[in-house]
Amino acid sequence: MTVVNQDAPVVPRTRGDVLPLRRRLSPWSRSTAKRVFDCACVVAGLPFLVPVLVVSAIAVRLTSAGPVFFLQERIGRHGRPFTIFKFRTMTDAATHHSVTTAGNQQFTPVGPFLRRWKLDELPQLLNVLIGDMSLVGPRPKMREHVQVKPLCRPGITGAATFVFAREEMLLDRVPKHNLLAYYHDVVLPAKRRIDSEYMARATFASDLKLIVDSVLRRWDDEALEHAVSLHSQPVAGSVKKAPAPTTGAEGTHVVVLSHLEGAVAEQVTSVG
Repeated sequence: MTVVNQDAPVVPRTRGDVLPLRRRLSPWSRSTAKRVFDCACVVAGLPFLVPVLVVSAIAVRLTSAGPVFFLQERIGRHGRPFTIFKFRTMTDAATHHSVTTAGNQQFTPVGPFLRRWKLDELPQLLNVLIGDMSLVGPRPKMREHVQVKPLCRPGITGAATFVFAREEMLLDRVPKHNLLAYYHDVVLPAKRRIDSEYMARATFASDLKLIVDSVLRRWDDEALEHAVSLHSQPVAGSVKKAPAPTTGAEGTHVVVLSHLEGAVAEQVTSVG
C-alpha cells in the first residue's frame, strides 16, 4: 500500500483552470438516474467480469512478490478522500512517482499487459458500488494534484481519460527536470477543460457511448496531441509540439472535442 503525503501542498490554479463543476454539470451528470445506471451496469457485468478479476488477481500474485492490490488515497466528490483499488502492476519495492511515464516505472511481469488492456482498473468497480466513483467522470486525483475541488463523482473512464489513454507515452518525451511543471501547467489544465466541457453536456447516451468506446479501446492519439498543444505555452520547449490548431482561444475546447468524432464528441456536441 502506498502512503500518500497528507501534508502535500495544494497546487495553485493556473491560467488553464475552468470554473468549478457545480455550475457546469448537466442534469444527467448530477442525477440519481446516473447512480442507478452505474450500479446496474456493474451488477449486470459481474458474471462476465468475475472470471477476469480472478484470473488477473492470480496472475499478479503468482508472478511477483507483494500484495495483489495497489491501494492509494484519491480525492473524490466535494473533496472527500477515499481509497482507490487497482491491481498492482509495479514491483512492491518500486518507487511510486506522483507523475508516471512509460520510462519511470518498474513493472511486474504481467504489469504491462494489465496496463495495456486497462485490466488494472477493474477493481474500481468496487469503488463504484461503494459510491466513491462513477463509471464516467473525471479521473480521481491524488491530493497534491487537486487544483479544483471536484463536485461530481470521479469516474473509471471519462472524456479526458479517453483522450489521455496513452498519457504515459507522451510524458516519457518530457525531460525529467520539466516533468512536474509540464504535468501541472499543461496536462492537468487540458484534462480539466475536456472533463468540464463533457460533464456540462453529458447524457445517458453519451456516457454509454464513452463506456463502449473505452472498452473497445478506440483511442485517438491525434486528440491527445492537440489537447496538450492548447496548453503548451507555460513550459515551452519541454516536449515536442503537435501542429498548432487554427481556431482562436475562445473555441479551443471545441478543437479537442472535435477529434473525438465517431467516439464521444458526436454525443457531446449534440446536447444543449
